[in-house]
Formats: sequence, structure tokens, C-alpha cells
Amino acid sequence: MDVNLRRKLGRLILIRAIISTVLLGTATFVQITAPGSFPVDPIFFLFALIFALTISYAVTLRFVERHRWLVDLQLAGDALIVSAFIYFTGGITSSFSSLYVLPIVAASIVQYRRGGVLVAAFSTVLYSGLVLWQYFAVSGLLHDSWLASNNVGLPAASAAGYIVAMNVFGFVAVAVLSGSLAEGARTAGARLEVASTRIADMQALNEHVINSLPSGLATTDTSQRILTFNHAAQTITGLALGAVFGRPIADVLQLPPQLLEALETDANGVAARRVEFRYRTADGRDIEIGLGATHLETPGGRAGLLFTFQDVTSIKKLERDVRIQQRLAAVGEMAAGIAHEIRNPLASMSGSIQILRQELPLSAEQEQLMDIVLRESERLNTTIGSFLAYARPQRFAIARFDVRRALNDTALLLRNSAEVLEGHVIDVDLPAGELWYEADEGQIKQIVWNLATNGLRAMPTGGRLRLTGAVEPGSEGVAITVADEGVGIPADELDRLFQPFHGTFAKGSGLGLAIVHRIVADYSGEIQVSSRSGAGTTVSVRLPARAVATT
Repeated sequence: MDVNLRRKLGRLILIRAIISTVLLGTATFVQITAPGSFPVDPIFFLFALIFALTISYAVTLRFVERHRWLVDLQLAGDALIVSAFIYFTGGITSSFSSLYVLPIVAASIVQYRRGGVLVAAFSTVLYSGLVLWQYFAVSGLLHDSWLASNNVGLPAASAAGYIVAMNVFGFVAVAVLSGSLAEGARTAGARLEVASTRIADMQALNEHVINSLPSGLATTDTSQRILTFNHAAQTITGLALGAVFGRPIADVLQLPPQLLEALETDANGVAARRVEFRYRTADGRDIEIGLGATHLETPGGRAGLLFTFQDVTSIKKLERDVRIQQRLAAVGEMAAGIAHEIRNPLASMSGSIQILRQELPLSAEQEQLMDIVLRESERLNTTIGSFLAYARPQRFAIARFDVRRALNDTALLLRNSAEVLEGHVIDVDLPAGELWYEADEGQIKQIVWNLATNGLRAMPTGGRLRLTGAVEPGSEGVAITVADEGVGIPADELDRLFQPFHGTFAKGSGLGLAIVHRIVADYSGEIQVSSRSGAGTTVSVRLPARAVATT
């Protein structure tokens, strides 16, 4: 309110200066063209006084907030200046009595109805007193040489009373009318301010709600160019609002063409379209997006499109893990039957062949055939053993050991195994200090061995295999990473990577990665695979701080 008062007074001072300048210029012009039309000295003195007061008002403007009487002093001073102007221009016969309207209107603007009525009452007292003074001076009851010498053409007392009454009525009418208008404007301004505040609050709430959504939200105009892009959308895509505003939504979200075609041909637009697709973020990560799209309906019709989307990469991973677990559970139920129905008869057949080979006289070709049967029986027995190791609950020998030793021992065995070809290089990257962990050391070695042999097989022409062990950031667990420079894994193969008998190499039973997954799952750990065709594969095994292995 105080700031508004200072602004109004500043405008009033400016208007007062402009009006005074115009009147001074007019008076000067009249005096030059028609000398003697009005008394020169008093009128020009009043103009000089007005300019002096205007300057003083401007200087004291900064004090009106603490001293409100300065406002009343300015308005009263305007009424006094008008009275003096009328005094020198003939009193009741002056043509400038309507100038009282100016301070009355100014008071109504600055102090509303109260100020207008007070200045009107003060102007009434001044004007009435001036007329009475004039008539007393003319009748000789008071001595005023100026008014006494300007008594030519004075109206009769009754006519003078009528003139005064009409002017007073005009003063009051202007005060009431301008005060009412000022009060109405103030009330309307207050309501507008309240409404503006509410609108601003609702806009802020709407913005906060949109930006607090965990899902990405984007809207477009009718030409499918982005208008809004909330914080979640920026976080998911890695793109700031300034980088996407006004761009086609299809380019920013890498939308499948069939989605936009379906939206364009959808006349009713009742049901939202739902799609899932892979998305490349601004920092180069590949994620999976679940997106819903529909038309943005407004009272004026369709205004564009509305998109909501989420990063469903982790959800999809959980779904894949659940499917794998379901398949593994089914396979586990078959393990006991397979062991009973195949392994035992196989052992009997192998033993029988060995006895027959020793007791019967055989030709060289027959001995070779029996050797083949024995070798194939042994290979089949090894496969069944791997299958049972994967499918059957394992007994854990939990002990505290240094993970660095397990990695170094496995690397040493690998370097001296048949899996290593010419051009293969095996590096081990370990911290300088001990890397203690509580688990079954043999199973940890099996994890590293299975992952490493797969990595070597993925590099048939040679390459570098890196084994890394480190403390899991933010916890006391460990992270084991096996990275190769091989052929990589296609994206559509990642979902089936840990399924049993899904091997892609000529050697092996197809159970190595399934066994790794089973062991890691038993330790409540997780496996992360990052791969690109032709650029190698990185497998990270993260084990929790305290292994709680199930038996």
C-alpha cells in the first residue's frame, strides 16, 4: 500500500508541474497578446510558488510513508493555491472557480473517498470564506484594497449565494463521484490482485504437480512440436527443456512411426496408445521406454498430443529374471528324475562295457568302438553332472577369504588351459589391499571360470580378457567384472542369456551361464550385462555385503 501511495503522489507531482507549466505558458501568451488582461505580478508569483512547492513535494516524497500528514499538506496546499488564484482573478466573478475540481479529484485518487470529501469540504470553506470576505470588503466592513478595487460587476447577494451553492454542490458531487470511482477501482484492484495471486498459486501448484510426477510428461501442439517437458522427462531422456522446446516429439523421444500414424488416424481418440521401445539417452545409454499417448482435449477441441512415459528398464529386467526363475524351477523339478533315469543306467552301461572290453577278445576296430562308447558315456556323465550342479540345491562352505586370491588362481588356471589360444591376453586388475568376503570360495571361482571361458570363446581370433575385483561402491559387498573384446551379444539374445542349454559356442554344455546365474541368485546378488555386437561384452557380478546363501 505504501509503495502504491508513493507512486500516486509521484504522478500527482508530475501532473501538477505539467498543468502549472501549461497555465504559465498560456498566461504569458495572453499577457503578450493582450496586455492588462489580468494582474501580472500576483499571478506570476503564484506560478513561481507552485513550482517551488512542486520541488519541495518531490524532495519530501520519500518521507510520506512514515509521515502521512505530508499527503494532507500537499492536497490542502493545492486548494489554497486555487483559492489564491481565484482571489486575484476576481473572487466570485472569477472564471477559474472550477479549478477546485483538480485538488478534489487528486485527493480522491490518492486517498479515495475520504480524501476527496475532506478536500471538497476544505475547498467549500475556502471558497465561501473568500466570497464573504469579498462582499464584506466591498461593503466596507473589512479593509481589502485589492478586492475593494475589483468590485465592478459583482452579482447581487442572492445571486452570489446561488453561485456559491452551485459551486459547493459541484465540489461535493465531484468528491462523491470521484471517491466512489476510486473506491471501486481500489476494490476491483484488490480483487484482481487476489485473483491473480490465486491464479499464480494454481499455476505454481500445477507446475509443481507436473514436475513432481515420477513419470515423464510431454505435451505438443497440433503440429506435434513440444510445448512442455517435465523434470522426470528431462531426467529419463537426459535432455533439458531448452534443448527440446519446439522440436518434433517424434525426434526427441525416438518414437516408432506406427504410433504417430495410429494417433493421426484415430478419429475418436478415446483410448490411449501404449507402446514399449528402446531409447538412446543423451549420454549414450540404451534404456527401455514404456509410453502412453493420447490426444490433448480442451473445451475448444484438440490442442495437440499428451505423452506419458517411464523408464521400464529395471521392470523389464525383473520380468526377465522372473521368467528365467520360472524356467529354472521347472528344470529343477526334472533334475531328480533325470539323475535317476539316465545317470544310473549310464553308469551300469559304462561299467558293463569296461568288463566286456577286458574279457572279450576284440579286434582293433571293436576296441576303438568301445573306447568311443566309453568316452561319450563320460562326456554325457559330465553334462549330467553340470546339469545337476545347476539344478540341485548346493551345500555351501561359507568362509572368509580374499577375493584377489580366487581371481589370481582362476587366471593362472585359464592361462594354462586349452581355452587360451594364441593372441589371448588375460589381465587381472585388483586393489592393493585385501578384498575380504564371506562365501564359498569354490563357487566364486566357478563364477569367474564360467564367465572367463565364455569370454575367451567369444574371441576366436584373440583379444584381451580383463578380470576385475573391487569393493562395491556404497557398500561392503564385492563386484567382480569379466570383460572381453569379442563378438558381443545381440540385443535380442540378452533375454535368453542365462537360460539352460542356450550356449552359442561349439564347446560346452550350454549350462555355464545358467550355473553362474543360479549361484549369484543364491547369494542374493545381481548380474549386469553390457554388450554390443562386434564391440565385446562386460559382465559384472555384484554380491551383497553379507552373503545369505540358501541351502
